Amino acid sequence: MFYYYPNPGDSYYQPGFQSPPYPNHAWTISRLYYSNTAELREKQEPITFVLIHGSWADSSFWNGVAAFLRKKGHTVYAPEYAGHGADTTKNANHAMMTQSIVDFIEGNNLNQVVLVGHSFGGTLVQTVAQAVPDRIKRLVFFDAFILNDGEMLAEEFPPPVQAAFESLIQSSKDNSIMLPFPLFRENFTNLASLQQAQQFYRNVKPEPATPFHEKLDLKKFYSLTIPRSYLYLTEDNVLPFGSSQYGWHPHMSNRLGMYRFLQDSGDHFSTTLLDPGKIARRLYEAGRD
Repeated sequence: MFYYYPNPGDSYYQPGFQSPPYPNHAWTISRLYYSNTAELREKQEPITFVLIHGSWADSSFWNGVAAFLRKKGHTVYAPEYAGHGADTTKNANHAMMTQSIVDFIEGNNLNQVVLVGHSFGGTLVQTVAQAVPDRIKRLVFFDAFILNDGEMLAEEFPPPVQAAFESLIQSSKDNSIMLPFPLFRENFTNLASLQQAQQFYRNVKPEPATPFHEKLDLKKFYSLTIPRSYLYLTEDNVLPFGSSQYGWHPHMSNRLGMYRFLQDSGDHFSTTLLDPGKIARRLYEAGRD
């Protein structure tokens, strides 16, 4: 361990404190030590990331994060899936969305992939992992849903939220769910300014509703031995805090069995857009060996 001993001329020197007769280069050694440590932290092992966005988003959600990861030498893909982006069809189901990602991974012959899912994207990580387990090195769930075998997404929301979503589906003309701005503002972008939240909301599109009620066969997922990680942002209140029945962590995360856990500050949506460097760093820490 290295120490810096102040001299009487230092602004925080306290009268009566006598510096021991240590060599004058103590601070130089300390500075060199921490400089080398910083350099080691900057040297990242190259990873192939496949980033899967969640509901009411598209692949551009990852643009900032992907740029930071690529600057560190990583290979990054953010494939779009059925019912999102340029595909405006709202009859897409979970199997179609899964197949979009599987086709992308196989079509690009990707291997040793760190597959990252945000929010609803966590359920796609589960089903994609079942389809191409030999191509995946690690699974990373980022404030993401992890469903039990035979469960549907709707069951992970409290009854009042389920009822609100049902009302939105019934009022739509294409079996979709359009996220109301007040809900987006308070639960998705709670750390952003109002102006930022309004800007982000302009890109929100109605979400296909079919996957909300589909029970997923996840028996194979729970038999897989692929390493997994969970990244939790502490101000993400899309799901209730402190509940044994709902929530991201530990309610969802503990379903993974043995897993790597990372935690940071942030909300569900705007933190990724406003501080992509932090999220990129955390995803690297979640995905590395």
